[in-house]
Amino acid sequence: MPQPHLLLGVNIDHVVTLRQARYRAMLESPNAEPSVLQAALEAEAAGAHSITVHLRADRRHIQDADVRLLRQSISTKLNLEMGNTREILDIALAVRPDFVCMVPENREEVTTEGGLDVAGQRDSLRATVKALSDNGTRVSMFIDPDLDQVRASAEIGAAMIELHTGTFANHSGAEREAEVRRLCAAAELGHALGLQINAGHGLTTRNLPDLWAVPHLAELNIGHHIVSRAVFIGLRAAVREMLTVMATYRD
Repeated sequence: MPQPHLLLGVNIDHVVTLRQARYRAMLESPNAEPSVLQAALEAEAAGAHSITVHLRADRRHIQDADVRLLRQSISTKLNLEMGNTREILDIALAVRPDFVCMVPENREEVTTEGGLDVAGQRDSLRATVKALSDNGTRVSMFIDPDLDQVRASAEIGAAMIELHTGTFANHSGAEREAEVRRLCAAAELGHALGLQINAGHGLTTRNLPDLWAVPHLAELNIGHHIVSRAVFIGLRAAVREMLTVMATYRD
């Protein structure tokens, strides 16, 4: 089969949020559900191209054992989101995910808010990118569509950028149109610098058509909307629904 132009990474953090709500202190219980592995396998069965999880420093949802289990069990790619800390870097080097996406972390936030300041952390991020790349993992920077951040991502050796689409998703009308222009400019520059262009945060089947003006998109990482839809129609159907809309993208 021909490779689809736009790939889908399904973030299953929020499936695990539900498990942690009741079983945080009883993860060995036979009743600890829903299963992170079953969620990943359902997403794969529906056509997902990768599975994304964020191993946070505070372990609020995904746990170390979840990452190891997914690495051993899934048949697609594993994308590990992580903050730039030595502890999580050591885990990533041991697990060797296919991809790592470097993200900012704030213990007070409910979910990731805004992009990583790559330009302000060049030296520490460059060392992390090199360690991961030398270990066989392709590295992405989760950034706002800011041209300085795009350039900094290329300068430190990242293979990819993931453009933060939260501002795009949370606005409409003229504000959304302005953000689309920013996303277009960032994608054009990143592509010219040899970076793979991914995007994610706040994306839904409803707002994706407005994103299609952005060129060079290679992969979208989507979690909350898919898991939310799964409550009503099931995870496989929610992934397939998203893939159907994604198939309309033309670069």
